[in-house]
Amino acid sequence: MTNINKSGVLALQWTGHSLKVLDQRQLPETITYDEYQDADGVAEAIATMRVRGAPAIGIAAAYGVVLSVYQHYSQSNGNWQEHVLADIDTLANSRPTAVNLFWALNQMKAVLDGQRDDPLPAILAGAEKIHADDIAANHKMGELGADILANAKGIMTHCNTGALATGGYGTALGVIRSAYARTPVKIYAGETRPWLQGLRLTVWELAQDGIPVTLIADSAAAWLMQSG
Repeated sequence: MTNINKSGVLALQWTGHSLKVLDQRQLPETITYDEYQDADGVAEAIATMRVRGAPAIGIAAAYGVVLSVYQHYSQSNGNWQEHVLADIDTLANSRPTAVNLFWALNQMKAVLDGQRDDPLPAILAGAEKIHADDIAANHKMGELGADILANAKGIMTHCNTGALATGGYGTALGVIRSAYARTPVKIYAGETRPWLQGLRLTVWELAQDGIPVTLIADSAAAWLMQSG
């Protein structure tokens, strides 16, 4: 069984020269990772909802900037920054409603602006920091949330806010994961129409980590809360 203080689910995998993205449109029937080696590919993955969830989108975009620098930078190319900035615009347009997307891209632009020599080490470190900081924040949120839910007998969640939507642990679902690690509680997941993120993603994700969950129809949520 997977350690329930962690998650065995990875929406994003950085290989050192490419970004692997778990195609969440295919879950739970098929587990497929698509590999991208340039910013255009990452932008497409975001736009087509292969990757979803604001934190995960921001992290993917940060690695997209890394791939852009890898593609365009050379000491003999005086215009490489123009190409990277164009790729950043492409990434920004991939999901205009995702706040984390613009935050992450601004962070990466700040790193880029501070480089006078080889930008590759700093730009990669910037993306990896965004990724690591997200996971650390998720764990902290999980522990604080688990304190609040110490006496809970059952918890209902909606949509997908777990490792699939973040850097690797989860926000609201991370709280549930941390609470369950302390004391097993009954977990209910709403199906989340029309995209069925609860049915397709949350139930699958918890199953991958060995955490029991009961799926409910969205229309049953009010009854469940009323019944206590």
